[in-house]
Amino acid sequence: MTLFAWMLLAAVLIGNTTGQLLLKAASIHADRLGENGHWHSLLANPLVWLGLVIYVAEFLLWLAFVSVVPLWQAVMVACIDILMVMIGGRIFFAEKITPQRMGAISLIAAGVLMVGLGGN
Repeated sequence: MTLFAWMLLAAVLIGNTTGQLLLKAASIHADRLGENGHWHSLLANPLVWLGLVIYVAEFLLWLAFVSVVPLWQAVMVACIDILMVMIGGRIFFAEKITPQRMGAISLIAAGVLMVGLGGN
């Protein structure tokens, strides 16, 4: 991959991870208000709107990324975001990384590796 492709990939991964974590943070805050105020709280929370803006920007960056690398390669390396979101959940929300989750991540990584080693 070219330097430009690597920069796009980094921006896509950071954007997707940040968007997911922002939406999680907003959802946690909304859950504290109970069922009646949940959706209203989400719509009024700036974190939701920031997360959505980041998702739109990330989508445009993704389109740029898949235009400069083969699709199989783009999807393969973008699977890293699953790991990044899991680590972000651990850091920011104290979510547990259980042996089952580690096993699942390992299976995903093995599948991505198999696709990557499959060549063009």
